Amino acid sequence: MFSLIPLNFRFRGRVRRLFDLYLCFLNHPGKALHPTQVARSTGIAFADAVRLLERTPELFVRLPKRDGITRYRLTSAMTAREPEQVQQFLLRSARWESLIFYAFAAMVLCVLLIVVILVGPAL
Repeated sequence: MFSLIPLNFRFRGRVRRLFDLYLCFLNHPGKALHPTQVARSTGIAFADAVRLLERTPELFVRLPKRDGITRYRLTSAMTAREPEQVQQFLLRSARWESLIFYAFAAMVLCVLLIVVILVGPAL
């Protein structure tokens, strides 16, 4: 059922992995990294690392291909922040997505309740 929901959560449930990716880029200052390098140093699967890097343009910038290799780098806004500030940003974004999810779930439950109230007397 949840695959039908048109919402795409980028931060909810992924805060720790995103923060690990951020720390990986901090450990290699000024370097653009390939997703394979990021996956190796963080212990995250390659496909997950690529998906996380692609889905969060607030944190990571995709650099133009050079020699057919795509690399990523931290955005300048995230580079200027302290790790605690980045972690707060991630937590705040995940909290916001959770609120959107709960609001959507409440709307669905209210619609179902209205349907039950309208159809109930007819039975």
